[in-house]
Amino acid sequence: MNAIVLASGGLDSTVTAAVAKREGWDLYLLTLMYGQRHQVEVTRAKEVAAWVGAQEHKILHLDLSVFGGSALVGEGSVPKSRSETERGQGIPNTYVPARNTVFLSLALAFAEAVQARSIFIGANVLDYSGYPDCRPEFLHAFETVARLGTKMGVEGEAVEIKAPLLQLSKSQIIQQGVELGVPFELTHSCYDPDESGVACGQCDSCLIRLEGFRQAGLEDPVPYRVR
Repeated sequence: MNAIVLASGGLDSTVTAAVAKREGWDLYLLTLMYGQRHQVEVTRAKEVAAWVGAQEHKILHLDLSVFGGSALVGEGSVPKSRSETERGQGIPNTYVPARNTVFLSLALAFAEAVQARSIFIGANVLDYSGYPDCRPEFLHAFETVARLGTKMGVEGEAVEIKAPLLQLSKSQIIQQGVELGVPFELTHSCYDPDESGVACGQCDSCLIRLEGFRQAGLEDPVPYRVR
């Protein structure tokens, strides 16, 4: 059976793709170039697609920077060196307005086109930096949208939204990736890399990733400007 994987080139989406592969799905990967400052992740997504043996990998250009409202699309500075307590307070300016709603809608269109019964997303409710569109309530609600708003849904073949990492800590995600043979060196998580794609080591995403590797007792194989 076919499944869509939203593939950012990041750690979580890559482990998610590996989980879907283990479950026996034929994988169709979708990557969005949405005007993000960290576009190196798109290159990494191509490498991940090859590693996971995707049936197809579509890269869609969609410039959300025209709306602004997020440091990830160049409006404001990416927060750096924040403590775990600070990261747990409020929604940071790296939140991209309605991003997962947009991404899942596009994945749903792809799913209908290739008759995929599931969409996999690397959403996580524990290490999600306060983003509202990573919560289980949102994902369940989107399943209702998929059932009510598509030909597949009204014909009784609703698309399921799968978030296998939803309740895992970052260290647990990394440990699962190790078990699945995930090549972490191919993945990119940094919100503010340099021109060569080297991770900053200080943004929220870098800090969460580095803490996860430390807690898992492992060394992160990707280079950082600051560790």
